[in-house]
Amino acid sequence: MATDSAPLKEPADATPATGTAAVEPLVRFDKVVKRYGDHVVLDELDFTVRRGEHVTLIGPSGSGKTTILRLLMTLEKVSDGVIWVDGSPLSHVRTADGSLKPAGEKQLRESRKKIGMVFQQFNLFPNMKVLQNITEAPVNVLGMAREEAEARAVDLLDLVGLSGKVDAHPSQLSGGQQQRVAIARALAMRPEILLLDEVTSALDPELVAGVLDLLGDIARSTDITMLCVTHEMNFARDVSKKVLMFDAGRVVESGSPEKIFSDPEHERTREFLNAVL
Repeated sequence: MATDSAPLKEPADATPATGTAAVEPLVRFDKVVKRYGDHVVLDELDFTVRRGEHVTLIGPSGSGKTTILRLLMTLEKVSDGVIWVDGSPLSHVRTADGSLKPAGEKQLRESRKKIGMVFQQFNLFPNMKVLQNITEAPVNVLGMAREEAEARAVDLLDLVGLSGKVDAHPSQLSGGQQQRVAIARALAMRPEILLLDEVTSALDPELVAGVLDLLGDIARSTDITMLCVTHEMNFARDVSKKVLMFDAGRVVESGSPEKIFSDPEHERTREFLNAVL
């Protein structure tokens, strides 16, 4: 149980033995429960993500997909279970007797440094120019020298096709351009894991393809680990190494994009794909 009153015992395989680190998953959900009152959003959820893997979470609204990302960002707290990142508990700390207890805010801040997230809404600071939007967190959270942060921001703006917008304010950008800035901002933190939460849902239809193309390029040209929640099934098919189908807070089916989209085994998966494709 991940509560203050009932600390968890660390699983025997939580820390890989010497020489086995390469096979230890980067992310592991271990019997994770998230509830709000009597409403259970995630129900003893188990799944893993390997380093460098691109995983897409699909399923109906309300099935718990965005909650998974918010738990990984420590924006929400697990009700039970443990999330492991790179062999360490994400939102817990080990005690002297080997049990786990909920982490304090300082530990949570450290955990967040490994993970970047791009939200549905762009969440840019409206009073800051594009360059400062990207450099603020690396300077103030990572302690990066401002000159280094600015040089990296310029490189990232070139990567996302906005090299001429360094001095623009968010209000001067289109929705697609603002989302590209948000992607650059997330990458500026040098995260091991990039979380993408319906990043095209707030965009006009004609802007969606450009943002998805950019994310596809990042997925193909870097070794970053990606977890993506999307209703863009073609994007999920093209970019993912693994697709997880969620329903009622559980994974009902997982597999390669070819398997999930062409020959799903679970009836719930077939029903969902018939409705959205």
